[in-house]
Amino acid sequence: MKEKKYLLFGKLVDPVNRTIMNAGVSVEDGKIAKITPAEKKSGKFILPGFVDSHVHIESSMLTPGEFARLAVRHGTVATVSDPHEIANVCGKEGLRFMIEDGKKVPLKFHFGVPSCVPATGFETAGATLNAKIVEELLKSDDYLFLSEMMNYPGVIYNDTEVWEKIRSAIKLNKPIDGHAPGVTGENLKKYAGAKISTDHESATIDEAIEKINNGIKTQIREGSAAKNFNALYPLIIKYPEKVMLCTDDYHPDDLVNGHINLLIKRGLEKGIDLFNLLTVACVNPVKHYNLHVGLLQTGDPADFIIIDDLENFNVLETYINGEKVYDNGKTLFEYKAGKPVNNFKRERISENDLLVKDKGKNIRVIKCFDGQLFTSSIVVKTNTRNEHVIPDVKNDILKLVVINRYNNSEPAIGFIHGIGFKDGAVAQSIAHDSHNIIAAGTNDEDLLKAINTVISLKGGIAISEKGNIHQLRLEIAGLMSSGSGEKTASAYAELNELAKSLGSSFKSPLMTLSFMALLVIPELKLGDKGLFDINAFSQVSLFVD
Repeated sequence: MKEKKYLLFGKLVDPVNRTIMNAGVSVEDGKIAKITPAEKKSGKFILPGFVDSHVHIESSMLTPGEFARLAVRHGTVATVSDPHEIANVCGKEGLRFMIEDGKKVPLKFHFGVPSCVPATGFETAGATLNAKIVEELLKSDDYLFLSEMMNYPGVIYNDTEVWEKIRSAIKLNKPIDGHAPGVTGENLKKYAGAKISTDHESATIDEAIEKINNGIKTQIREGSAAKNFNALYPLIIKYPEKVMLCTDDYHPDDLVNGHINLLIKRGLEKGIDLFNLLTVACVNPVKHYNLHVGLLQTGDPADFIIIDDLENFNVLETYINGEKVYDNGKTLFEYKAGKPVNNFKRERISENDLLVKDKGKNIRVIKCFDGQLFTSSIVVKTNTRNEHVIPDVKNDILKLVVINRYNNSEPAIGFIHGIGFKDGAVAQSIAHDSHNIIAAGTNDEDLLKAINTVISLKGGIAISEKGNIHQLRLEIAGLMSSGSGEKTASAYAELNELAKSLGSSFKSPLMTLSFMALLVIPELKLGDKGLFDINAFSQVSLFVD
């Protein structure tokens, strides 16, 4: 819509004043000029647009511009985005790519400065953002907050570098996002005392309530892998002012079908008050982060949506700064991706690089779970052939490999239970947070093919099965495609279905695999330097006496 001034009629749903009324909404120069009660009846409803309060755009495998093209279809007008995925790969160059790309489209991206690049000192990333760089970036208006402080042991045990970053954010009056899975008691009090104000890692009601009682708002996460809405939705009823909604890591095949709007629908189905839902989906993120996003109040930016009714909740139109950006199935703005950035130096590996010399009777194995980032650690007897430990497919013990993408160091090899492949192998350059190459497979031949395909692509996803290779190139930092959202979503969905056809019962085995190198989520993970026990916050041996 190109008009500078126009008038819309509908049933205005106002979550700030908790009212619904027939109204005329006057828009002038991108702002809500006036709202007046109207006798004119309309079957349509006007609501504030939705805000994703914590999302890594890179996890959609789309550029910010392509993410926007899909998200506005579902009524999303803004995001609070942590670009630490691309920062771990490309540093400040990657951050600049995200900011500039986001400026090409109407959706309101709000980026933070990644606090943990690399996430830990026990892995290899492509860049380092030290305390000096973090403060320099925080001074820029391009960054609204300090992104999730994943190094919670560093906060609790007074790591100098961690606290310098925290003090910079406090000094500059910028919010600090949290990441504290399972942290309780005195440790939580110390963490909250660092003025960390949000957390999206709660998996239980009790954990979330303890954090809320310590002054930390809960962001209920419903992503592609970690899904906490069903466990945590009662918080919206009891603590509507202390809760927000987020996706954290959301894949393209999910984004095609819906976004925050789906959580509103589910909440209504569970009988949650509409105004409480809109408070957590719209009002709280805007107020907490002081976003320049409208809430359908006079003088606000004209950021709103039109839906059919309060039951089906189908988004018909989306407006940002008064401009209609989506209309009944069609996104109304153009977008073209810029020049890709990347950091990929790895050379091909050989089959000998995948051999594991038998050094004992038992090994530590990562046990993973569908829809969870948490793992557990189990001990199993070795399955050997020619003095080498091999997968035990019958008992679902598969080989797990992490390979440094930034140099040609020796691969780290472990084993994993739960993912369920009966044949073939999967490799990808999406491996949170350092985004080295991660692969899981039933045999070395398929593992080698899949891994070397990702290396030849300089980033992407590859599946080797029955001698065939299936692939998706992710040319931007090995994380994102410069293609259309629809095509990327379709290609990824096909690969995910193929991964399931190898024997996995997981809803998203590719997503689950991507978190098996995340050394800040308990209990046992595999980084490029070896197995890592998160509870002890130290590396451990594959072999157990």
